Amino acid sequence: MLVVISPAKRLDWDVRDVEVTQPDFQEDAVRLATTARNLSLGKLKDLMHLSDDLARLNRDRFQAFEAEPAADITRPAALAFAGDTYQGLEADSLDAEELAWAQDHLRILSGLYGVLRPLDAIQPYRLEMGSKLKTRRGANLYEYWRDDLSKALNAQGAAVGSDVLINCASQEYFGAVAPKALKLDIITPQFMEDKGDGKGPKIVSFFAKKARGAMARFIIQNRLTDAEAIKDFETGGYAYQPELSTPQKPVFLRDYPSS
Repeated sequence: MLVVISPAKRLDWDVRDVEVTQPDFQEDAVRLATTARNLSLGKLKDLMHLSDDLARLNRDRFQAFEAEPAADITRPAALAFAGDTYQGLEADSLDAEELAWAQDHLRILSGLYGVLRPLDAIQPYRLEMGSKLKTRRGANLYEYWRDDLSKALNAQGAAVGSDVLINCASQEYFGAVAPKALKLDIITPQFMEDKGDGKGPKIVSFFAKKARGAMARFIIQNRLTDAEAIKDFETGGYAYQPELSTPQKPVFLRDYPSS
């Protein structure tokens, strides 16, 4: 099966001794970086709702972005992103065979790069999919990427012989995929917490993001090909809840952590 996750704002730029690959949409990334580079500092700040310091950092990143970057300024995507989802994925501890399987079955949706494989070489950047960056393709990144993302995911699903996509991405990112153009059956796991307050299970963003990464790791480590098998996911104390689930939205529940 194919699994998709979101990228992260926070980066870990430690050097890793792994062989990287070229992103499929490198030319698009260069075009978008050039568009962002031409924005004033104030417009870039407003575009991404950044502080002054973060606006300057990301302006500098876009100005330094290269069409053919040297190896020392790139990092493999799944090892470079360091947000909540990546705490659950723990890509750095996957062995070589697991990373190789992930290279074929895991995709990272990206505002700048479109679709990334785990070992695709990325340059430091921040560009959320929800950013209203105007291009010749439209008024925002959803309009820029929509057709390309669906085609890329369809092609990769066919390449691995799967008609199922496990969506572990956020709505901001998966919203860039055109569902009607997607030939894969979409399954979106829901991770919920029971606070024991009588108000019923709730999704807590931080925990849900980490669990989505852990689900991707579970699929990778177990080389899952049957969507039914994700119901065995128990990482972090979650358990599948059939009475709360639908075929397209399986629910995993746990007691809210006390600390």
